[in-house]
Amino acid sequence: MTSISGAEMVDWNLAVATATRLVRPGPEVTRDEARAVVAELRGHARTSERHVREFTRMIPEGATVPDTPVLVVDRAGWVKANVAGFRELLMPLLGKMQDRRANAPGGAVLGAFGGKVTGVELGMLLSFLASRVLGQYETFAPASRDLPSSAAGGRLLLVAPNIVHVERELEVAPHDFRLWVCLHEETHRTQFTAVPWLRAHLEGEIQTFLGATDVDPMTVLERIREAAQSFAGARPDAERGDDGRSLVELVQTPEQREILGRLTAVMSLLEGHADFVMDGVGPQVVPSVAEIREKFQQRRASGAGRLDAALRKLLGLDAKLRQYRDGERFVRAVVGQVGMDGFNRVWTSPNTLPTKAEIDRPADWVARVHGKGSEGGGERREG
Repeated sequence: MTSISGAEMVDWNLAVATATRLVRPGPEVTRDEARAVVAELRGHARTSERHVREFTRMIPEGATVPDTPVLVVDRAGWVKANVAGFRELLMPLLGKMQDRRANAPGGAVLGAFGGKVTGVELGMLLSFLASRVLGQYETFAPASRDLPSSAAGGRLLLVAPNIVHVERELEVAPHDFRLWVCLHEETHRTQFTAVPWLRAHLEGEIQTFLGATDVDPMTVLERIREAAQSFAGARPDAERGDDGRSLVELVQTPEQREILGRLTAVMSLLEGHADFVMDGVGPQVVPSVAEIREKFQQRRASGAGRLDAALRKLLGLDAKLRQYRDGERFVRAVVGQVGMDGFNRVWTSPNTLPTKAEIDRPADWVARVHGKGSEGGGERREG
């Protein structure tokens, strides 16, 4: 990435250092227990691959798909992986902002200070998330010595201390819970390895979203700073003037909201499909799946207290919880109407992805793609 006087728009190293310093320690485990958890998660990831492929039928028997590494990481490892992914994805936007900054009044001061501020604020947000993510398929992951990735990009992360923490908190069978989590995350890996165009489509949408960003550095940094002040509790809700919007919403333009609607539909599909598969496979291979699902849903809905709830709202995580619920309902309704193979037409092309409105009305997607229940089931893509 180009820089002005050696200063980047985001001090990525400071973001990593801030997050790893602020993130809470994981649960207490012995060295032997930690090794056993890592080994079991790796084994469950391999087992889940077969179960997910058989259930989803997304990959024809005998077909070969790109392999992606499975990495069992701690909270600091998750932070490093995500900072690397953010840096890769945001590079075009930050390059534009860098150019604008070079010609802006006070650009030298901003170069010396802005990157540090943004690095600290990004680190604060990552420190909050790092103790909550159980697993993640990193779609846009660049390879590094410590964090390998596939040639086409992508790796599966399983955050061992968070999985152990939640299984203890819920008081569920560790073996069952770990396999249950792996089924969800393996579904995401299957989605991207079985659907070659999906990664490029998502990247294009995200880059279009970022391209619509107001690239004036002072404006963007001021928006982030306002969000961080709310995050830190420095500005009471009554004085915020932002109607309680999330960090994501604070940095949106009207054009971006339209793009975000399309991205929300795709993410709802991916998350809901993973939940549907996890529960569909579960009864055959996870004896206590009903207990796990009930307790986990209660945990998702309640959060961990008032501060946690406030931060979830600010970061837009409430919207992500709705994605799980709405997306799973969409998948279940479509599979119930046209079967698994009929549902799998959703992976045909970007035109067969559901719109945000269709996520709420699955019958409309069936009518459009399958021609059932309406006249002319063409492939028209709504905005």
